[in-house]
Amino acid sequence: MTTLTYTIDELIPYISWAYFFHAWQIAPRFASVTQVHGCTACRTAWLNGFSADDKPQAQVAMELYAEAEAMLRTLAAEGEKVVARFAILPCRSDGDDLVFEDQWRLPCLRQQRVEGVCLCLSDYVLPQGSDKGDGVNDRVGLFATTAGRVGEYDMLRQTLLDRLAEAAAEKMHEQVRKTYWGYAPDEHLTMTELHSERFQGIRPAIGYPCLPDQRVIFPIYRRLRLNEVGIALTETGAMNPHASTCGLLLAHPATRYFAVGNISPEQQQLYEQRLQACLQA
Repeated sequence: MTTLTYTIDELIPYISWAYFFHAWQIAPRFASVTQVHGCTACRTAWLNGFSADDKPQAQVAMELYAEAEAMLRTLAAEGEKVVARFAILPCRSDGDDLVFEDQWRLPCLRQQRVEGVCLCLSDYVLPQGSDKGDGVNDRVGLFATTAGRVGEYDMLRQTLLDRLAEAAAEKMHEQVRKTYWGYAPDEHLTMTELHSERFQGIRPAIGYPCLPDQRVIFPIYRRLRLNEVGIALTETGAMNPHASTCGLLLAHPATRYFAVGNISPEQQQLYEQRLQACLQA
């Protein structure tokens, strides 16, 4: 198990500003303001590049980004830190389950109502009994990141902390690929390429369409001992602080995100049995 602590300045380059603006219901194209030099002349020129209809929202985006920059400086001055914890564990698949080295099972769901191959996250991990272990596709990572607490009504601070928690996941995942797991040591990607997920592998967070059941957070929480990094869970599995994320790391070069979608009552019943066994283990 590895715990990393990041400063605000370390994470600023990894922030996905398009998602920040989306949280404020501002179209992603206005996130280009983050690429503009901060002087008045440059920002005025950027603003004048929009049509008369778009200028009001561009102005809002420019002012919001200026406030966000100021808030980030405040967070840095306050010594705010963001923590990431992860573990890269031996793992094999057994049907739709991920089976870790001590026989702890994490159940996954499989697509059913799609054309073609019906995917499950366990498909990207070598099955039990296979002798083709390579240290990459027979391992699975568990991860979580968390940023600081926030005032109840401070939306700007909250949305920035949310982005910082995701930025920490981005930076942590990069370090995992290149060093800690080391399956992509020669990776050299720009921030644009990172945000476009041009790297090998995926990191589905709990709640993603391919990992939709929030309840699987409970065994991962225990496994990573996330109470040690200040994360608590509600009865329904929501994380506190809110600016936190948790999920899996998969390395197979064919991995991709997908939506499980609707499943049959039969799969739901079998999944509930497997999940309850996992929660009680």
